[in-house]
Amino acid sequence: MAVSYQDIAAAHERIRPHARRTPVLTSSTVDALTGARVFFKCENLQRMGAFKFRGAFNALSQLSSAEHARGVIAFSSGNHAQAVALAGKLLGIKTLIVMPANAPRVKLEATRGYGAEIVLYQKDESREALTVKLAQERKLALIPPFDHPHVIAGQGTAAKELIEDAGPLDALLVPCGGAGLLSGCAIAARHLAPDCRVVGVEPAAGDDATRSFREKKLIKIEVPETIADGARTTSLGKLTFPLVLRYVNDMLTVDDDELLRAMFWLWERMKLVVEPTGALAACAVLERKISLKNQKVGVILSGGNVDLRWAAETLRSRS
Repeated sequence: MAVSYQDIAAAHERIRPHARRTPVLTSSTVDALTGARVFFKCENLQRMGAFKFRGAFNALSQLSSAEHARGVIAFSSGNHAQAVALAGKLLGIKTLIVMPANAPRVKLEATRGYGAEIVLYQKDESREALTVKLAQERKLALIPPFDHPHVIAGQGTAAKELIEDAGPLDALLVPCGGAGLLSGCAIAARHLAPDCRVVGVEPAAGDDATRSFREKKLIKIEVPETIADGARTTSLGKLTFPLVLRYVNDMLTVDDDELLRAMFWLWERMKLVVEPTGALAACAVLERKISLKNQKVGVILSGGNVDLRWAAETLRSRS
């Protein structure tokens, strides 16, 4: 099923009473460093702390009455888990979430706090197989983290708001895991700012999307070891991959050291608590991975759910 800008516009109307219209912030220091005018869309300030709420609420709000009554299941390393749990709570839908045993503590606790039932899986288990098994046994509707038309449309509303608030952009940089956010934002950008160059940014250790984009075929990798836990995907999806090929102009990668540097810079200089995955696009800008001089640039800060104990230990180890 294709996703259009009309789907994104409809999703925006659907989620408007429930999702926050997150602020768009600027930094004169960033502008001086890059020679560009940079606009940060702060989805770290979204409900449950990430853009994922947009897609989850859009998907759950379109369930049939029978699906609504039975409940839903999702698998996620953390942010999609929280988003589905919160959307389910708001809509009165039971939620079952399959999460990795090593998921960040803050994300596990928040997901439970929103009322979801959690099933943990180990590193050597297939989360997809476990999720399908549970969905069949309990007759639950599956809400995948990125490869779903309603999820993609919901995520695209972040770029819609950014461009409406900042005006047409010359470039838009978006974090990429499974590319639900990237593909949705790229569709919105193509409609609202046809000349805008859309660039996806993913961790170097998990460069499946970049390799797939370059080689024009779907590349699958082992689960990557990266601090960007929200981008530990093994491949793009059947829906997101063709959308990336059609609407995205380029892909970039950043390594974990660069990502840490960018994350803590955002904390210290812009006073924005952003998680590693949420800082991917900003990292590409701050590390000058792309020439942006004299351009008007949008950057999606996709999430802010940081395990502060991990962050404190990381800061100590770097001092």
